[in-house]
Amino acid sequence: MLSSRAAIAAILLSAAMTGCHEAPRKAEASVTPAAPVTVQVAAAASVEWPSTYEAVGTVRARTSTTIASKIMGSVREVKVRLGDSVAANQLLITIDSRDLDAAIREKQAAREEAASARGEVDHAVAAAQASLDLAKVTQRRMRELYEKKSISDQEYDEANARVKATQAAYDMAVAKQGQVSASIRRAAEGVASAEVMRGYAEIQAPFSGIVTEKPVEPGVMATPGTPLLTLEQSGALRLEVPVEESLVRELRVGQPVTVVLEALDRVIQAHISEISPVVDPESRAFLVKIDLPNVPQLRGGMFGRAKFPRGSRSVVVVPAAAIAEQGQLQSVLVVSDDTARTRLITTGQKQGDLVEILSGLTAGERVVSPRPALLADGSRVEAKP
Repeated sequence: MLSSRAAIAAILLSAAMTGCHEAPRKAEASVTPAAPVTVQVAAAASVEWPSTYEAVGTVRARTSTTIASKIMGSVREVKVRLGDSVAANQLLITIDSRDLDAAIREKQAAREEAASARGEVDHAVAAAQASLDLAKVTQRRMRELYEKKSISDQEYDEANARVKATQAAYDMAVAKQGQVSASIRRAAEGVASAEVMRGYAEIQAPFSGIVTEKPVEPGVMATPGTPLLTLEQSGALRLEVPVEESLVRELRVGQPVTVVLEALDRVIQAHISEISPVVDPESRAFLVKIDLPNVPQLRGGMFGRAKFPRGSRSVVVVPAAAIAEQGQLQSVLVVSDDTARTRLITTGQKQGDLVEILSGLTAGERVVSPRPALLADGSRVEAKP
């Protein structure tokens, strides 16, 4: 009896152990490895890229002027508006000139008065000249008679005295004539000066350009030196950028520069026109001015980037399609042992479809490109050639 119970227990234990061993095998048989995802890969390549230095600055007019009045007076009319294009010598502002007109008439009257005295003094000079000529002829005759002892000493002395008197009268008439001539010239200069002042009442554009500021309105009292308008020469703009002092020996006037105008989505080629000889002691930078071609819709005050060439440098690049961005993080999927692994990277410049890798990758490593949206870290992959 005892032996049969022991046999039954042994059979049950053996069956239980057999069941325990078979269960894992069944579980293992039910898990099937995932099939690899077919992807395209690209190798991180080491290439030579042009090296550049980038500086940001502001577009400004090469020629800009603040227009102010040279006289005091009430502004009668402003003939332009903000943003208007004006031509050279175009009338911009008129100032009340009634006082100046009166001054011109006064100067003209003085000139006419001085001119009226000219005839009288000219006649006086001619009369004095005639008297002097007669006195000299008489003196010569008296000298001949005196030498012949035909006249007395008194008569000869009187002839000499008449010459001296008429000479003095002539000199006085000539002096008076000079004074009148000077008065006429002063009067004429007074008229010209008054007309110049009158011309200041009509303010004209010194060159063709665009009105960029207009603080003046009709009725405002214009005073000398007070800004009325600001005018920028049209079609003559340049980009002004501060450049760090370490580059002072690398730049020169005429050097080509690439300028990026983001507002206009334009990239243009330009040249350095001026380099400031003074370094700002606070920013440790010097100002570089770059002449720009005539670009439609380009305006002063716009933002621009200047890229200065500095030879070439060796960089590691990958296709832009291989890079994923999440917030400020950038990553690629590196293929190693048929497995895709996420790698955080830092990028630099972009040229065409290639992006510079500053850190995170070395040349020769393979990355998934283009990167499938659902491909996760650790996925098995099969690289296509």
